[in-house]
Amino acid sequence: MSDGIPIYGVTAKDLPALLATLPAAAAAFVTACGFKAAEGHHVLVPGEAGDLAAVLFGVEADEAVHRDPFLIGKLAGLLPAGLYRYASGIRDPFLATLGWHLSAYRFTRFRKAETTMPELRVPDDVDGERVATIAQAIALGRDLINRPANDLTPSALEEAARALAETHGASFAVIRGDDLLTRNFPLIHAVGRAATEAPRLVDFTWGDPAGPKVTLVGKGVCFDTGGLDIKPSSGMILMKKDMGGAATALALAAMIMRRKLPVRLRVLVPIVENAIAGNAFRPGDVISSRKGKTVEIGNTDAEGRLILADALALADEEAPTLLFDFATLTGAARVALGPDLPPFYTMDNDLALAIARHGAATNDPVWRMPLWDPYDALLKSKVADLNNISGGPFAGSVTAALFLRRFVEKAGSWVHFDVYGWSPATKPGRPEGGAVQAAHLLFDLLETRFGPGAGAADDMPSQAAVFEPVLH
Repeated sequence: MSDGIPIYGVTAKDLPALLATLPAAAAAFVTACGFKAAEGHHVLVPGEAGDLAAVLFGVEADEAVHRDPFLIGKLAGLLPAGLYRYASGIRDPFLATLGWHLSAYRFTRFRKAETTMPELRVPDDVDGERVATIAQAIALGRDLINRPANDLTPSALEEAARALAETHGASFAVIRGDDLLTRNFPLIHAVGRAATEAPRLVDFTWGDPAGPKVTLVGKGVCFDTGGLDIKPSSGMILMKKDMGGAATALALAAMIMRRKLPVRLRVLVPIVENAIAGNAFRPGDVISSRKGKTVEIGNTDAEGRLILADALALADEEAPTLLFDFATLTGAARVALGPDLPPFYTMDNDLALAIARHGAATNDPVWRMPLWDPYDALLKSKVADLNNISGGPFAGSVTAALFLRRFVEKAGSWVHFDVYGWSPATKPGRPEGGAVQAAHLLFDLLETRFGPGAGAADDMPSQAAVFEPVLH
């Protein structure tokens, strides 16, 4: 591959050897600029005619404790427009390419992009179609999270799910408003009934009915005031992202369907707005669930687990092989692990190990947390089968996961991801704003288990590849 301005990844140790290969004037220019190949720093190397001849970028040394395979991708937001290629010093061409395209994402629904983005030629050993699948799906999820609540209303989120389903020929259904009561989804109805737009449950299926059943459930709270237990303004400012679980489920579904994995996929998205009105559900209310368990409302701001409970109960009825749920569920998860490392919960130890391995291999990190049985007693209620909160300050993410576990019995394996759905600051591959967490790693895991060449060990996850910048 010779087309494109070359990008050289270089360590401080290897910089002198690289400079020796450049024309003398170019090497002198790099030295005069004070470039020392520090991690994340770059320098533009001019050609004899004053054009841009090369880019040098400082990468991590071999002995570095932490390496970010997306690091060099930050150039997508730093370089002038043009066509570039990775020339040398790239340890993982796929993740470096994916990192470039994830870094190039811009949310442009309400204003145009200010500059023309540079383009990267896909390396010869990278599957560009696979990278396109991942990058475009993550862009879809980011777009949904970044849309404000006056734009991404419950009906708009429903339409986004419908558009995705129709694109891939999936069977689509939705239950809205009071029909949720007649169809036995009382918790979804209770949480969303005070909003201007009715609550609803999106349900679509795709793939071979005889294939392994993979079901995704995503929390779709388009805005969360906290309900009658209202949040302070500081806690409400980012609540447009409270449908980040739904965005994650739809992004993963897009990857699965575009790559035509041989599974029977089902996607369930309970969609509500947790609003305040005279008919809002109240602290102290006791509400039945689809599963028949009665739930005392200890706090109306713990609404996500309520709508997930009904959706998980429905998903569990057909005993899927794998059941994954995604939710921006607790602040406690962020206190424990921060915004970049979502906790996950499962009773399947082998699957947990596979998830950890694929998370590391795809640079989509997660961390297993315990379903600690003794804490289950914290959900006791004096008037109902259980309370929706523990009533104490400790282990909030764990007790939320234990609440959800009460509604899953038949699934072969169930995993709950307590995602944050937001990048507070720009990092390589992760621009500030909506974040899709755990979808890439699960796609990699599912492809390894069920895709071409299935049967490979889960500790040998596949690697991937990309195309051109995605602007949305």
